[in-house]
Order: sequence, then structure tokens, then C-alpha cells
Amino acid sequence: MSSDSNEPQGVERKWHIIDAEGKVLGRIATTTARLLQGKHQPHYTSYIDTGDHVVIINARLVKLTGQKETQKLYRRHSGYPGGLREDRLKVVRKNQPVRLVESAVRGMLPKTKLGAAMYRKLKVYAGSDHPHAAQKPSVLEVL
Repeated sequence: MSSDSNEPQGVERKWHIIDAEGKVLGRIATTTARLLQGKHQPHYTSYIDTGDHVVIINARLVKLTGQKETQKLYRRHSGYPGGLREDRLKVVRKNQPVRLVESAVRGMLPKTKLGAAMYRKLKVYAGSDHPHAAQKPSVLEVL
């Protein structure tokens, strides 16, 4: 007896929109990672990208718990000697609020080519305006 296998061409992708205003960053990131991977669907297959597209708005108004605002560091390296740069979350929120959500979600996705393909289906915007109204995204409530 053979089992059915999904084909990448036959995957129907939906669009979801999440409003991050006043929501905890970790809750948004886990929900988004599950949607991007397709784990919420009955035909989930680990080696095929079966996930949906996710649009996150109001990323600058995301809520953080504890002392993360002053203690959490975001690091990046230029690749040159002495090229390590560190920024506190407070500075990143002021200058690049989209980076908060993007890095949280990226950390929850697989570190492979498939994970990169899943990450490309994520669209994050600092404000409430987004150019994806034509895709008719369904509003998803995160607790």
C-alpha cells in the first residue's frame, strides 16, 4: 500500500495578516513560523514548502516582556576583523522596528534552503499600511 505524497506544484497558499500592536513578540513569531512552515495544514510535509504567506503590520508597536528593552542585544558582523556591531533592542526598535520581528521569526525557521524559501513568504511592515490588499489576506488573531 502506498501513501500519498504532496507535490510542490499542488500547494495552494493562503495569505494571512497579523496586527502586532500590543502583542507579545514571541507569540507572534511562533504563530508566524508555524504558518510559514505549513504545520497548521493536514497535508504538512517536512521536506516540501507547504506554508502560507504572512503579512505582519505595526511591527514598531510590538510588546516585549521582562527587561528585554534594555538587556537584549542584536549582533551583526561585517566579516572584517573587529567588525562586530552590537545594538540594544531599544535602539533597534527606534531605527529598524521591522528587524525585531524578522529576526525572531527567522530564528524559528529551519536553517536550510527550504527555511530561506519559507522566510521569503514573510512580509513585515512598521506601520499599518501594506501593499497586499489585492491578495485578500485573512485577519489572524494572536493571543
